[in-house]
Amino acid sequence: MDTPDYIGALEIEGPWLVDAARQAGPLAPVPACPGWQVRDLLAHIGFVHRWATAYVATRLDTMVDEPDEKAILAAAPADEVRPEWVIEGHAALVDALRLAPAGLVCWMFLAAPSPLAMWARRQAHETTVHRVDAQQAAGVTVAPVHADLATDGIEELLFGFYKRAGRPDGEPDGRIGLEATDRPERWTVSKSGEALVASRGLDVCDVVVRATASELYLLLWNRIGTERLELLGTSATFRRLWDSHGVTWQ
Repeated sequence: MDTPDYIGALEIEGPWLVDAARQAGPLAPVPACPGWQVRDLLAHIGFVHRWATAYVATRLDTMVDEPDEKAILAAAPADEVRPEWVIEGHAALVDALRLAPAGLVCWMFLAAPSPLAMWARRQAHETTVHRVDAQQAAGVTVAPVHADLATDGIEELLFGFYKRAGRPDGEPDGRIGLEATDRPERWTVSKSGEALVASRGLDVCDVVVRATASELYLLLWNRIGTERLELLGTSATFRRLWDSHGVTWQ
């Protein structure tokens, strides 16, 4: 995927998120985020979109101190206008990314070909994961993540958030294999102590998860479990190796 693809995905996912949030209502719990209601989900994503827009639109080249999550949730507008507030912030972010030059220079926090690519990619996935949260809160069928976007999101998580590829020193405590059934990609995740290291391709693993790219994406972001996925190995082994690293929030 390239930057226009990320922006296109972001543009689609934002309205889906708001539509599902409206169906759910502001007080519906968000299953993947214990303690959150839909009103908190909207407050969070509305802030994040504005936060990202500030770096892209004003070319901020250093990280700016931001309020903590409690202050973010408290600062959002009233429930009855919060969906429109999210729509406005989302539209401003899409516009900022589309108008930004390819050579944009601003602060970024994950490795990427450029700051513009990083912000477009990160916001596409941020919004997609929270769209899933909103649909789960509404109790509607969760729309699958497009295979290209899901595959890219797995790569962002494994090689962006976890930062390095290769093998940990010494024999790992265990290995998880990830095999996409609708894409050619395969990954091995090795755990050694607290270190989690990813590589491309399948190695000898303690457990292998076979699923669509969308299902693997949602599994790694802890939006679904392994119950309906094909496992070579046991779910207990997967959880032992992954639980301390899986992402639940944001």
